[in-house]
Amino acid sequence: MESTLGLEIIEVVEQAAIASARWMGKGDKNTADHVAVEAMRERMNKIYMRGKIVIGEGERDEAPMLYIGEEVGICTREDAKNYCNPDELVEIDIAVDPCEGTNLVAYGQPGSMAVLAISEKGGLFAAPDFYMKKLAAPPAAKGHVDINKSATENLKILSECLNRSIDELVVVVMKRDRHTDLIKEIREAGARVQLISDGDVGAALNCGFSGTNIHALMGIGAAPEGVISAAAMRALGGHFQGQLIYDPEDVKTPESAKWTREGNIARLNEMGITEPDRVYTAEELAGGENVLFAATGITTGNLLQGVRFFHGGVRTQTLVISSQSKTARFVDTIHMVEQPKVIQLH
Repeated sequence: MESTLGLEIIEVVEQAAIASARWMGKGDKNTADHVAVEAMRERMNKIYMRGKIVIGEGERDEAPMLYIGEEVGICTREDAKNYCNPDELVEIDIAVDPCEGTNLVAYGQPGSMAVLAISEKGGLFAAPDFYMKKLAAPPAAKGHVDINKSATENLKILSECLNRSIDELVVVVMKRDRHTDLIKEIREAGARVQLISDGDVGAALNCGFSGTNIHALMGIGAAPEGVISAAAMRALGGHFQGQLIYDPEDVKTPESAKWTREGNIARLNEMGITEPDRVYTAEELAGGENVLFAATGITTGNLLQGVRFFHGGVRTQTLVISSQSKTARFVDTIHMVEQPKVIQLH
């Protein structure tokens, strides 16, 4: 899968990032998201595959989206039989977030990315666009920290696994009202908190690489990003656990008022999820034999440079992580743009 789809998947996230970056700093997060969605869909529909979005964005807040169940790839074209035999194409599960951190793009803040994860059919966890409680940590802490333990307990374990004092640890938490008690507990335990407004895929990724000075991600974020993060962390050997949050009272966001606990449980049952409180590991959320993760920076963050425009082209940086080859590649690409003809004035 990596050899046949790897380069094209890179181009999918590159095109989404470039489209979104043109709206960086303009204060319009919906357009920054919409153009990323359309660019990602357009490029995916040129790939010789039978792809299906198993978890995506937009259901919670009615944002532009690649919706759950949407089919993508060359097979979706009416004239697909002119190019291939659709029945012979590889079937792919896809989890997407075309613009991870829409507010970051809109206000020119660091850390936004275009991200996706793919696996063979059945290889990615399929769930509605709910919220998810998450715990990410470096490979040295894998299997030692536990989402069911308190933040204080996990910080003590992290301290031992990483051979650092607790006051040297940095925990990323999304700045939300629901995390007030969590933030207080982390600080009282002696660790430092890095608050982010958006973009917890990047926070989880940082846990998988040494030298980022990020040692854990804790708290509740969106479920699609959880599956995508799990795909990356599985390949990196890092720790990731996720637990679906279906009770609106646990989320405390404006759009959650439209949902009910009973309705969310019914939605889970529709999708075959009969244990709503189950804690999933990275290997369960991204359990395919081959899992590929790709992210292109939109605005510059810890790991990736953002999109840079210059006369005659665009430069992007993409991270590709593969469970198949056990590699994490940083791909630096210059996209050359055809220049308009120079008109000579006489």
